[in-house]
Amino acid sequence: MSNPFDDAQSRIREAGARAGLDADTVAQLCVPFREIHMNIPVVRDTGVLEFVRAYRVQHNRWRGPYKGGIRFHPDVNLDEVRALAAWMTIKTAVANLPLGGGKGGAVIDPKTWTEAELERLTRGYVRACEEVIGPSKDVPAPDVNTGPREMDWIVDEYATLTGDTSGAVVTGKSLACGGSEGRGTATARGGLIVLLALRERLGLPARARVAIQGFGNAGRTFARLASEAGFRVVGVSDSRHAVCCADGLDVAALERHKDISGSVGGFIDSACQTNDDLFALDCDVLVPAALENALHEGNAAGVRAKVILELANGPVTPEADRLFEQEGIVVIPDVLANAGGVTVSAFEWEQNKTGEHWTGDQVDVRLADVMEKAAQEVWSVHEELKVSLRTAAYVVALRRLQTAFDARR
Repeated sequence: MSNPFDDAQSRIREAGARAGLDADTVAQLCVPFREIHMNIPVVRDTGVLEFVRAYRVQHNRWRGPYKGGIRFHPDVNLDEVRALAAWMTIKTAVANLPLGGGKGGAVIDPKTWTEAELERLTRGYVRACEEVIGPSKDVPAPDVNTGPREMDWIVDEYATLTGDTSGAVVTGKSLACGGSEGRGTATARGGLIVLLALRERLGLPARARVAIQGFGNAGRTFARLASEAGFRVVGVSDSRHAVCCADGLDVAALERHKDISGSVGGFIDSACQTNDDLFALDCDVLVPAALENALHEGNAAGVRAKVILELANGPVTPEADRLFEQEGIVVIPDVLANAGGVTVSAFEWEQNKTGEHWTGDQVDVRLADVMEKAAQEVWSVHEELKVSLRTAAYVVALRRLQTAFDARR
């Protein structure tokens, strides 16, 4: 499997060349500004002291404070975090948000940790990087295996250490601790807004068939919203099973089944059993909504969708990307497709700093405005330069970053 940070650098260089960007700008965007390596001491419930390897990568802040999630996963590694931080720099610029890019992670399997142990780890993470995070420095958020609970712990620990009670040190908090309305559905809603904005140009029918890989928060929310918008959800998978139905799945019933059984498996008798079965499904739109590198050179040839909407971060490897371009399969890239999450995070950050609380309708209207503008801008560059939507999105971002860099010289 390719190195994700090498991939991120390659895409930045390619887009920089297509946009005719200054070489110094491109060079600086290919390396993170700062990397924090931590060994966080955590006393497990057994009384044993364990040191957890963790990272915070601060990639770029030309347009505003570093911004990006913290994930807890056994496969977290430095190059992955570097790549995710770089993608956040691009993503915030694509959405034209006043933020930069960062990312963090801890190398653990949270399924084997108790809630008390996870709280001690999360607070330890804050103590280890207290001096380099904050509302005007670096604003973390949830990511894989983290959520409002962990963000609330971070707010409390940061307030204890610094006296800052604004809550603006992180986003993705619970509503009780200063979170924003609409944050839980923002990634999926933003992706659907982009798909609807480009639907006619992509030649998608009114009842387009959608297959979704991943039935966590983003995937199941997208399934529900897409179904409500008139799309036909013909396939869904989780980490263990897949189900499909050419006539369309009853998404509400599938959600209830998942909540009760813990899996989408067994919902109906289905020819689909695995993620690769789902990827090969005859559909109009394929939505990878789980982890990185889901679509690669080993399974890309089987994809039959017309359009791929990257709701996950980095779900398509460069090798698969090239194959899709050759086959005429349009990829709507993650830095555009899933930017709804960071957009509503930016709204939360703004609300915390000003002491406001917007209604869900206000958030949805503002999100639609940001995402529709971003989709149109990316499409315009796609037509201007005759490049893929991914390269076009990077060009949009790099042009904005170049402007910010020039203003700082």
